[in-house]
Amino acid sequence: MQIIGQKKRAMIETGKKIDTDFELDVVKNGEEKTVNFSELLDRPTIVSVYKRNNTSGCDKQNKSLSEHADWFDKKGYNLVAVSKDTCGSHKNYAEKLDINYVLASDRDYKFAKATDSIVEKKMYGNTYEAPSRSAYVIDTDGTVLGIIEKVNTKDHAHELKELIENL
Repeated sequence: MQIIGQKKRAMIETGKKIDTDFELDVVKNGEEKTVNFSELLDRPTIVSVYKRNNTSGCDKQNKSLSEHADWFDKKGYNLVAVSKDTCGSHKNYAEKLDINYVLASDRDYKFAKATDSIVEKKMYGNTYEAPSRSAYVIDTDGTVLGIIEKVNTKDHAHELKELIENL
């Protein structure tokens, strides 16, 4: 029997700062570009992490955000959804779901590493590591204001609204 002795790190906590000095490829308003994550923090920002475009749970998660994107904007928050999909996939996905917020491609899990949110997952008998389906409210200086550790895909916007109203 093989024992793997790697200790799990806890997810970043509210009140802590994340390292914002890493690049992501993003799609914003139909345009692809590479940005430093800190550039996305020109006002408080909600970062919603999902696994993959065009999957049932992820579609529900993003539809919920898309339907309420104006509310978050009026409250003064940016919306960023992060997955490992390519920007090409993100462009099609944004069109399909009428997404008007930033979709970020994070193939190397840079955001997940910054938030210590890489978890062990199992699928079809295989074990692997990937980012948790979570959401973060991050201030302009990188301070984590709030966290949803396990996203409710069907009611994601409502749970984020509740979190923001209680900040």
